[in-house]
Amino acid sequence: MNILTFGPNGSGKGTQGAIIKDKYNVAHIESGAIFRKNIGGGTELGKQAKEYIDRGELVPDDITIPMILDRLKEDDCKNGWLLDGFPRNKVQGETLAKALADDGIKLDYVVEIILPRDVAKLRITGRRLCTNDNNHPNHIAFDAIKPVEKDGKIVCRVCGGELSARADDQDDVAIDKRHDIYYDETTGTMAACIFFKGLGGDTKVISVDGGPSIQEVSDAIMSQLS
Repeated sequence: MNILTFGPNGSGKGTQGAIIKDKYNVAHIESGAIFRKNIGGGTELGKQAKEYIDRGELVPDDITIPMILDRLKEDDCKNGWLLDGFPRNKVQGETLAKALADDGIKLDYVVEIILPRDVAKLRITGRRLCTNDNNHPNHIAFDAIKPVEKDGKIVCRVCGGELSARADDQDDVAIDKRHDIYYDETTGTMAACIFFKGLGGDTKVISVDGGPSIQEVSDAIMSQLS
């Protein structure tokens, strides 16, 4: 199955993606990893992307989307894929949909995790990242996923790994900027989500409340995947 996921920073989208990946043995494709792989590997698209990044500019869609399509055609995606972190705006969404159709790549599901903006922000400022796996849930504000203390240090509740906080997770301006893009229903990520939800055809839409526990959100998604 091929899945496109949407959810604001702080919604648990990465965690749910990892759960889906493990259950259905699909490739979890994150847009940032695609850039790093192409640039690190010195591909032609990677070289072009690096020129824009080095100038502090956004990489154009005519470079980004071919990178993503190439990734979706790799061997580990033959059993299906879950795309996370792209598209980020409506134009990218429309361009991606056309590219998938032109290449005969079927999109089976659109999964949307819904979370109010104020709740999403609280989740970001309190989350901690595990050095072993960023998808291990650790959050200082929620008892169910609070880190544990070991030898006088706060460590990952899942594996005991060291924890850190992303600098931009503690930066109100950076958080608001990311959420301004996501929650924009006219041109931003929500506009792309609305576009994909309206595609119809064989693409099924799964919209779930991101407020409950990780397990409850997972159960709500899994009950609608087949």
